[in-house]
Amino acid sequence: QVQLVESGGGLVQPGGSLRLSCVASGSIFSIRDMGWYRQAPGKQRELVATITNGGSTNYADSVKGRFTISRDNAKNTVYLQMNSLKPEDTAVYYCNADLRSRGSIYYYTDYWGQGTQVTVSS
Repeated sequence: QVQLVESGGGLVQPGGSLRLSCVASGSIFSIRDMGWYRQAPGKQRELVATITNGGSTNYADSVKGRFTISRDNAKNTVYLQMNSLKPEDTAVYYCNADLRSRGSIYYYTDYWGQGTQVTVSS
């Protein structure tokens, strides 16, 4: 069994910062890409940022220059540092990992966390 658990969400004023963390645990063989997605009320889930196990990153245009994704491979953890937050960043943020479990080492499967709420409001 594999679990992804996010933390770090909350309420912040416009212009403020938050740091999200996501730990992958359980019967993990290896992790390829990790990332963050978000879903605002009434909207589809969208990509925020991804990072490969080699450290290559990709960002949505709306967060470039404000958000930074990083990971600690030894801890199976991915982070999202969010600066200069705007009200339009308000959403539930989901962690994603493309990984092989010990029970299925030949196939990569997407796993998702339960989500953490980020609210940007004065």
